[in-house]
Amino acid sequence: MKVALYGYKPTHEALLTVRSFIDMAYGSSDELIIEHGLLAQIKHYWPELDYPTYDEVHGLGSDVDLMISFGGDGTMLRSVTYIKDSGIPLVGVNTGRLGFLSTLDQEDIHFILSDFKAGAYTLDERTLLHVQQDQPNNWQVPLPIALNEVTVSRKDTTSMITIETYLDGEYLTHYWADGLIISTPTGSTGYSLSCGGPVVTPASGVLVITPIAPHHLNARPMVIPDTTKISLRVTGREKQHLVSMDSRLVSVDNEQWIYIEKAPYTIKMVEYASERFLKTLRKKMMWGEDKRN
Repeated sequence: MKVALYGYKPTHEALLTVRSFIDMAYGSSDELIIEHGLLAQIKHYWPELDYPTYDEVHGLGSDVDLMISFGGDGTMLRSVTYIKDSGIPLVGVNTGRLGFLSTLDQEDIHFILSDFKAGAYTLDERTLLHVQQDQPNNWQVPLPIALNEVTVSRKDTTSMITIETYLDGEYLTHYWADGLIISTPTGSTGYSLSCGGPVVTPASGVLVITPIAPHHLNARPMVIPDTTKISLRVTGREKQHLVSMDSRLVSVDNEQWIYIEKAPYTIKMVEYASERFLKTLRKKMMWGEDKRN
């Protein structure tokens, strides 16, 4: 079995976990390919270790059976840009803080390979968002997709912006706010939740529109079908605003149309029986926490 490893600026503790996994994979004769930046940090401590590498230019091939992300949720989101449309299953080992997407704890690495080989898992297909604007020559993002959310927000100002919003070509409203979040079900437990949006289970087939600090009392989060095509146009006192795709930011000129829709492919996330969505919700976000339960 061929396994890709990824980690973004891992701590020394995280590197120890990665080293433990490498030793385990070596003992089971599994083939490894490691992101070049991660391997460089591994070799700083263990220079004798040497493996094939991949990067954003030389990506992952279709012969990879599984990708493992070592880090927090941000690292999981970054790993998606390497998988792209390859269909490689993804699982996360949490070496960060919350780890809502990276559901496995560090002590769980011993069963990642054995359970995967035994088929003791399910593949949870997660919706991606695709973004484009009406002047593609100005677009600076090589892979304009997002697993969690696409956000438009103010830049270089404390003044609110106005976000003209259309759904499938039909006018919805002008949001007067600090920004607007378009969230997938996966991202509903992230930034959108912090701004008052609902928790949505991964297979719901919807998107969530959540305003950021709206300046009107009747602007509330809205749930729409994930087949909806969303068009946004921002105006404000500054010449530009920000568009973020998960952790990637780009500056966009005001008055430009931004188009957001469901991507034509999904990310396949590995879900082991021991860490299903509802259990993770209770465990890591203290859902329904009550001393009477």
